[in-house]
Amino acid sequence: MRRDDGRFLLDIVPTRRVRTSEELRSAEMALAELGLTPMVLTAEDIMRQPRYGNTQMVWAHRKIPVPVGLRMRALQILLDEGTMPLGELLKSIRSEVDPVPAILALACADLVYLDLTSQPLSPTSTVGCCARTETP
Repeated sequence: MRRDDGRFLLDIVPTRRVRTSEELRSAEMALAELGLTPMVLTAEDIMRQPRYGNTQMVWAHRKIPVPVGLRMRALQILLDEGTMPLGELLKSIRSEVDPVPAILALACADLVYLDLTSQPLSPTSTVGCCARTETP
């Protein structure tokens, strides 16, 4: 998972299998090499509101096709302006169609991120670009 504050590996407990101390050391080395920080979540964390409700709402838009022009406009705004409130991004996008489903679909495609944990999804929710900095 990518956010403004870094790259994270989601560690869902207790679903992960128990690891030996050698496996733990190897995993820690790999995470450090990849520049990933573990983010531990429990089933209770995942089901907690508003995260759960927001995630369900966003994921429902995963198959929405996003016109390439709309995608480019949204991503360019976020690249130019940086992280911003969702409502500000939506106002900035000039489109004949409602841009909300497109932004939610872009979040599912890992092209933008949305703050789904601090409040119910609203115009004041934070949105940012998941710009790739690595080279293939």
